[in-house]
Amino acid sequence: MAALSTLLPVFFMLALGWLCRTFGWVSREQKDGAKAIVFDVLFPIMIFNLLASAQLDAGVLPIVGYVLVMYLLALLVVGPLTTRFTGSEQAHFSKYLLSCHEGGNVALPLYLSIVGASSNTVIFDLAGTFTCFVVMPIMIARESAKGARAADILKSIVTSPFVIAVTLGLVLNLTGLFGLIVASPFGPAWTATLSMATSPIVALILFCLGYDLTVDKNTLAPILRLGAVRLAWSIAIILGFFLLFHARMADHEFLMAVLIYFTCPTGFGMAPLLTPLYKSDRDASFTSAFMSLYIVVTLVAYTLVVLLVA
Repeated sequence: MAALSTLLPVFFMLALGWLCRTFGWVSREQKDGAKAIVFDVLFPIMIFNLLASAQLDAGVLPIVGYVLVMYLLALLVVGPLTTRFTGSEQAHFSKYLLSCHEGGNVALPLYLSIVGASSNTVIFDLAGTFTCFVVMPIMIARESAKGARAADILKSIVTSPFVIAVTLGLVLNLTGLFGLIVASPFGPAWTATLSMATSPIVALILFCLGYDLTVDKNTLAPILRLGAVRLAWSIAIILGFFLLFHARMADHEFLMAVLIYFTCPTGFGMAPLLTPLYKSDRDASFTSAFMSLYIVVTLVAYTLVVLLVA
């Protein structure tokens, strides 16, 4: 029932978005307007809060570094090398779908349903956040601005809401200012404000994914091929944990965190980042379908962990 409580809201919002498009309850222009508010304004606030409040210490640096390297290899090596297999029509954005995992909305609730309380998956989120909201915006800005002047590309990067949010979050974290603000008399007001700004984000992201969700016989085959490549690379990441962090993997709680986290779908927050690369509405539909259908892999992995490891 814990898994159902986690996944039912996800599928409900996906289905609601699909129904709104199918029956015309919400126009595409209305959906795009809501999407812009969420992704250009509210979502960067959540990223800022995540990084500003994260517990950063030297002990997690090797793990964060390893995951970051594997994510970068997925973007720079695995993705480009497998485009012939995964499909040339999606080659301009498919490599981004091989990197990062949805930790906060899928991995964490499923993991906590087994162990009760733990921050293990947050460690992996640090690498994912840096990759998704620092590395990818820079790469996408460069790719979507071909022919533009270097100064224009640099301006688009440094003025990106995501890059600004990541920079400010890290500054407040590393300087200790975030802790001082939260501990001050102003702390409750600060926390309540951030909570209100971020509370509708996940539901609206899933709604937009559902709205864009279309799967036909022409896209199902490349989705499955790309999913196979993503799963193979995720398994490689897991095997790397056994090789490099075998002492930690002897801890069942840490082992379960690795197995669940790295079989999760691509981070939901990545969908809006790819918009500048899309050539048609089919690209958005492909991304939405890929993220949604990959949850099947997560459910299988979660079931196996519960039966064989927990």
